[in-house]
Amino acid sequence: MSLRFIAKDPNTNGDNCPTVWVDEANGDFVVQGWKADAETERECLETGGIPDTEAVVRLPARMVAAIREACDVADGPAVR
Repeated sequence: MSLRFIAKDPNTNGDNCPTVWVDEANGDFVVQGWKADAETERECLETGGIPDTEAVVRLPARMVAAIREACDVADGPAVR
């Protein structure tokens, strides 16, 4: 796996914060986010189960630019 670092949450000190990467081998996103609280998970469960191999995480809205950049990287010709 070859992860390309995109960005960390701009409003944190850089430690233990939401982060976005793109796997350059296949264009997948890899995210580190805050664990969803029980209420959020309950709402997510209304549309389907959450298998043990998956997790619900939150990224702050201020990371929209980083997510857009990750989309551009994942969609770029170098990844395909």
